[in-house]
Amino acid sequence: MAVPAALAIVPIGMLFILSGLVVNLVQAFFYVLIRPLSKKTYRKINKVVAELLLLELIWLFDWWAGVKVELYMDSQAFEMMGKEHTLLICNHKSDIDWLVGWVIAQRAGCLGSALAIMKKEAKFLPVVGWSMWFSDYVFLDRTWAKDENTLKSGFKRLSDFPMPFWLALFVEGTRFTQAKLQAAQEYAASRGLPLPRNVLIPRTKGFVSAVTHMRSYVPAIYDCTVAVPSNQKPPTLLRIIRGQPAIVKLQIKRYSMQELPETSDGIAQWCKDLFVTKDAFLETYRAKDLFSTKQRQDIGRPIKSLLVVSFWSCLLVFGVVEFFLWSALLTSWEGIVILVAALVLVTLAMQILIQSSESERSTPIEAFQQDSARERLLQERAVIETP
Repeated sequence: MAVPAALAIVPIGMLFILSGLVVNLVQAFFYVLIRPLSKKTYRKINKVVAELLLLELIWLFDWWAGVKVELYMDSQAFEMMGKEHTLLICNHKSDIDWLVGWVIAQRAGCLGSALAIMKKEAKFLPVVGWSMWFSDYVFLDRTWAKDENTLKSGFKRLSDFPMPFWLALFVEGTRFTQAKLQAAQEYAASRGLPLPRNVLIPRTKGFVSAVTHMRSYVPAIYDCTVAVPSNQKPPTLLRIIRGQPAIVKLQIKRYSMQELPETSDGIAQWCKDLFVTKDAFLETYRAKDLFSTKQRQDIGRPIKSLLVVSFWSCLLVFGVVEFFLWSALLTSWEGIVILVAALVLVTLAMQILIQSSESERSTPIEAFQQDSARERLLQERAVIETP
């Protein structure tokens, strides 16, 4: 049952922000004291600690809003999930693709080691961004001159990761909107490329770098395709907080890393061809309401996230009550002002998190148009300078 956003944001925000700050402090403690001695031990501990925060978002998804993920995947590949290092690529269709990925990672047993390549602004997000920073996420400036070395060092850092990890890369570079689709179609028409209808044109440099540097220790690529039924509103973080249920369809195809070409141009073309196929797949779903011929897998709804949220709720209620009794904060106007200010800060923090997840607030079209123009100039210069 949907509830007004104002009634849900404050209590959920208090739970998430306060417990998240505790998680961040614990992560910082182990980062300073354990990581310099043993990076392997730190990563194993941090996986458990980070999950104490991420499971709250899983609870929102599974139990509070009751969002359902219909997963279509070969049984053999499904059995491999969570047992191998994986490079995961996906169309960036909705506001909560990242949360769908965390839900599937939790079912596979690798939620705390589900990582991503993200824009650097994400690490400044309250609580969740700080937790990402402690967890080996790779943050980019979106300037290739800087990002090339950042990616290389990030991939090298992951080569000795002590447990199976997923590294998510959204090769479209930004979330899907109709305005961005129109810009992608104009670019495709000007370059004689297939005209996309349901995806954006992949930006392949990061993918080529990932395959080149991770091929030796990452055995698989998971090609994920996300779609939302046309007869419902697309799920957003705000709608989930309001308790609005939804259905998300997800198909995952597993490719062996060794199947990919050896050359950079070949890898880039493989990715482009994959998104042409993905676009046709989504067009078929949109026209005929046929999503996938693969077997639908039962991912269930584990109780673990419910237990974690119950634990945090009891702990924080006890702590807050004891604090108020000890401090007598509510017996003075100054204390009441401090309490109101704290509630306002929590609300603002939640607003920042919600807005950061919205497609319309993602990287603007102009930035991609400038990047495309810059890339064409570099290619033309390379041709001119070729003897």
